Order: sequence, then C-alpha cells, then structure tokens
Amino acid sequence: MPYTPMSDLGQQGLFDITRTLLQQPDLPALANCLTQMAKQGALADRVNILLYHPLHQRVSFFGTDKHGKEWHYEDEMVLANGPVRRVLSRPEALICTHEEFSDTWPQVLNLELYAPFGRYCLLPLAAEGKIFGGCEFIRNNDAEWTDKELNRLHTMAQVVALVAEQIQSRLDSNLGYQQLCRERDDFRILVAVTNAVLSKLDLDELISEIAREIHHYFSIDSISIVLRTNRKDRLNIYSTHFVEEQSPIHDHSDVALAGTLSERVFKSGEMLLLNLHHGDQLAPYERMLFEMWGNQIQTLCLLPLTFGNNMLGVLKLAQCEAGVFTPQNLKLLRQIAERIAIAVDNALAYQEINRLKENLVDENLYLTEQINNVASDFGEIIGRSDVMSNVLKQVEMVAKSDSTVLILGETGTGKELIARAIHNLSERNSRRMVKINCAAMPAGLLESDLFGHERGAFTGANTQRIGRFELADKSSLFLDEVGDMPLELQPKLLRVLQEQEFERLGSNKVQQVDVRLIAATNRNLKEMVLEREFRSDLYYRLNVFPIMLPPLRERPEDIPLLVKSFTFKIAHRMNRNIDSIPAETLRALSRMDWPGNVRELENVIERAVLLTRGNVLHLSLPEMDYCVPEEKPMQLVASEEVREGEDEAQRIMRVLKETNGVVAGPRGAAQRLGLKRTTLLSRMKRLGIDKEGI
Repeated sequence: MPYTPMSDLGQQGLFDITRTLLQQPDLPALANCLTQMAKQGALADRVNILLYHPLHQRVSFFGTDKHGKEWHYEDEMVLANGPVRRVLSRPEALICTHEEFSDTWPQVLNLELYAPFGRYCLLPLAAEGKIFGGCEFIRNNDAEWTDKELNRLHTMAQVVALVAEQIQSRLDSNLGYQQLCRERDDFRILVAVTNAVLSKLDLDELISEIAREIHHYFSIDSISIVLRTNRKDRLNIYSTHFVEEQSPIHDHSDVALAGTLSERVFKSGEMLLLNLHHGDQLAPYERMLFEMWGNQIQTLCLLPLTFGNNMLGVLKLAQCEAGVFTPQNLKLLRQIAERIAIAVDNALAYQEINRLKENLVDENLYLTEQINNVASDFGEIIGRSDVMSNVLKQVEMVAKSDSTVLILGETGTGKELIARAIHNLSERNSRRMVKINCAAMPAGLLESDLFGHERGAFTGANTQRIGRFELADKSSLFLDEVGDMPLELQPKLLRVLQEQEFERLGSNKVQQVDVRLIAATNRNLKEMVLEREFRSDLYYRLNVFPIMLPPLRERPEDIPLLVKSFTFKIAHRMNRNIDSIPAETLRALSRMDWPGNVRELENVIERAVLLTRGNVLHLSLPEMDYCVPEEKPMQLVASEEVREGEDEAQRIMRVLKETNGVVAGPRGAAQRLGLKRTTLLSRMKRLGIDKEGI
C-alpha cells in the first residue's frame, strides 16, 4: 500500500515526535513512549517493537506486558517464526484480527506477551534498504484503521526505524564498557561467594551461607543443596525458602531419588533449566516447592556440583519471577557451583574426619571400661578393688528384691550411682527411677514434693500436684541426704514404708502406692538416733540392707581407672583431643587422700583438661596441695570424768562454767567433753541448758 511519509503531520509535529522519541534511554522506554503517543492520537492501545538478529536468528520483543509494565523478552524459536517472519519476507503491512492471529500463530499467544486484543497491525522497520524488525500497533477493540490512520502509522513506523537504529547504535557503543563492568561485577560476586563458602567446614553452616550469598546477589526465592545419603536411592535436601525476607524457612528432607529432577541431573551431569507448571507430573519435593509459592510458575535451574570426577550433589535454584536466569547469570552461577562443589567436598571430608575421630574416642572409652572388668549393668561405676567388688556383689544380691536399701558413705563417693545400679538391675527397671534430695528444700516444700497436694491446700497451691511417691509407683524412689529430713516429716515417711499409703496435703483420701525405697546419707544415723535427731523406728525401717561405700582413699588402686575415664569423657565433651596420661601423674594422684572423694577427683581432672595444651594431660602438682589434707591434730581424750553424784546435765553445766560458755574450739566445752560441737548443742537443747544463763 503506497503511503506518504509526511502524511498530514506537519513538519514541526514530526520534528517534535522524533525529538521526543530520541530522548528515550532504551527500546522498552521507546515502546512505552510510542504507546502513549498512539493512545493520544486514538491510533492504537499498545505499541511493541520487534528486532530481528540474523546472526542468531533471534527476535527481541520490547513493549509492555498485560499489566502495563515495560517488558523485554528474547526468543530463538517462537517469536522468530511468528508475524515478524512474514514481514521479513514480504515488506508490507500485516493486519489481522485476534482470531486470525490465534489461528496462524497460536504458539506466540502461549508466551503470554499479548493480552487479548481486537485488531493487530505489524509494519516493517527498515534502515539502508534492509528490514531489521517490525513495529506492532494493537487495538483492544475490533475497529479497522482508516486510510488516514494507516498513513499516520506508516509515518510513525518510519520514525521508529530511525530512532530504534539510533538507540541501538548508542547502546552498542556502550556495549564494550558495559561488558567490562559486568565482568568486573561478576568477578567481585564470584570472589565474595568463594571466600564466604570456602571458610565454612561445618556442613549446616556451609549450606546456610550458600543460601544467604546466592539470595543476596541474585534474589532467588529458594536455594537447595541436594546430596546423596548413605542409603541407596535416597537424597538429603537442605533448603532455604525466602518466603519472608527477614525470616527464611530452613528445611531438611530425606526423599527418594526416583522421579526427581535431581535424578536427571545425576544421570546426565549437565545443567537443567525448565519451568514448572501446575499440571506437570512432579515428585513430592517439587510439588511442595510449587505449593509453597501459591502454585505460581516456577523457573528451576539445577546445576551439578562436581569436584574432580566425582559428582557430589546438585545446586537447585527456584524462582517465581522471570528474568533471573539470563545467559550472563547462568554463566556466573556455573562458576559459583564449581566453588560450592569444592566447599561441599571439604565439609564432607571434615564431617568424615570428625566421625572417625569420635569412633576412636568411643573405642578408647569402651576399652577403658573393659579394663575395669565391671559388668555393664553397673553403668558408670568404675572400680576393680576388693572393697568395690564387695559393694557390687551386695548390689547384685539386693537388686532383685524389693527390700529397702540404705546407702552410707562420705560425700562424693557415688551413692546415686549405686542407687541407679540397684534400680537398673531390679524388676522395676522398665520405669525410670524417681529421686529427691531431702536437704535441698525446707520442710513445707519437701512434704509437698514428696506427697503432693490438693488445690487450695495452702497459700499459693493454685493447682493439684502429684508427689514423688505417686510418680514412683511401680518403680524406685531414691531419697538422697535422708539424714537431713526434718523430724516432723519422718513419721509420715515411716507410714508410707510400712503401709505403702499416704494422703496428699489438703486431702483425706488415702493413696495406695507400690514403691521400692533406696535411701542414702553421709551422716551417722545411729549417732543421730542416740542424740534424738532421727527417729529410731524410721532408722530401723531404712536399715534393712545397708551398703557402706568406701571412701576413695581406701581404694587407691581404682584411682588410675577413674582418672582415665574422667579424662576421656571430659575431653570428649569439650572437643579436646587428650589421649595420654603420664604414669607419674597417675602415681601422684593415687597417693593423695581425696577428702572430697570421686567428685573431687573429677573436678580436678576437669580443671586439668581445661589447662592442658596438646594431647598429653598436664596436671600441675603444686596446684594440688589443697587435695592433700592437713595433718589433723590429735583429738584430746575427754579429760572430764563424771564426778560422783553428778548427772549429765550437771557435768555439762560445770564444764561450760569452766570454759566461760565457749562451746567450740580447742579450749571449748565440746573438746573437753569429747563431743562434737553439734552433739553438745543438741544435748544442751534436750536438757534445757542455756549457756547465756550460766
């Protein structure tokens, strides 16, 4: 169709249009500006520019999407075989309706570049006698263009060809500089990501850092590292989903390999780039990805993580919005995947080294336990001395029965370990042993803790509480420091032992229980009974089967075994590598008196492990002076004999007068009477003697 370039536009009008279009920075902006001009002149509702690149046979689309946003899209197949192909072969106007367009080029409409329209016109863009693209004018309604309107469209297309060539030329002139800038920026990103990931040896920390860096530089929504597991045909997937920028979701899944996209990458060893659609057949993990983002179309990029000839896993990237996986970004992501593969290989090697190291430590501990020659039923109890062997025999004898056991011994000798061993060897070991320390709380709280209480039983009892005896039903109850139980609670404990029944505080309902009692104390209960500090009937009820634990100083042959066990256990807990203990250190420790017994020895070893640098336990013996007890002065034999006709109260009062009321100390009344200070005070209280009144 012949047309007049100037048409009915005046020279000034054409000049103004050309100047406005030349001011546009790029081709999407040019298409947007043309759309506004076409709307003002009622010529079209949308204008798009199509450029053809003959070398790659690619068509670039510049225009607006269905939401009115500027859009740039490139395509080597669909657009290149669309309407622009007709214009390249026949340089004349192409005009059609939506139905005709859909029938001829349905694949172009599937690209979703075109919102529904009524009438379509494509005019060629030419420069120096050669067509290099086309200009699309689209009307939403089905109104045909008049000859006058078509003349204006031809005029605008001629101007667009001139302006597009100028803009493209300007952009091409900056292409070299932009390419250098791009390569510089890519190099900086590559260095930053490499430094970040190669510094991490822990696998979890490494995966978190990979996700953080990739999201920071590429704004990708979901980042996953897929690794093979020790089980055949299973995968470990470590994912981070940036649904919310400030609170990413971390997920660890164990999934089947079959049917996943990762399986295709493992088989081919090549990158996979595709779009997920709602109707696709997807593995559960891919379906979960799809649903997490509201069933939006997902663009997935799967990159193999290959180090040497070994494919370690897959870097899986998912993105909702298009435009992230450009050729330039894909090239950079390939390079990043190569660095990530190195970091993953390092982390897996570090993980394997730690596993082997822990196995060695476990084997060492196991061998140490074998040396002890103690049955595994005795748990953490270590000792092969005669006295400890005798204790363990007693434990075996009494464990199968339901008899009450009283464990006696100094502080730190391991009374709770013995109690646990009795429970573990008993018929009640299917339920856990319940324990309570009688010295750890006041009488009121102790009673509530032992027997429970009803709501409103006392101030602050807002809810019903079950006591330790009910918790220990059909099991064992361990009463530690039973010698410190207040006198007023002892009758209630005696009743439970005799009748196996009690009432909660604030209740008159009798509770029946089946509890096996194991008690322990470091005090002399027999002496406390004589001094009326402990009920005799409760003492005899507890003292059914007493087990006396020897102090550490009476079993020095066990000290080397304990030192080795504590050293390896504490070093393992602190992530230290200590595999040797000097023989001189073991001999020196065996000669010490250990007033704090096994607990004191463990504390000393813990301090030594902390101070050790290297793999040989270092124990500074001068620092151990506090472990060696000072020589105790010889106890003075009671010098005060009972005078004729003098009862106990008169004797105590006389000695108090002679010592001016001083009870303790080397010149005090307790020393002269041959009694402990606490014993003397107890007797004074019982006899009603007030030293202040003497």
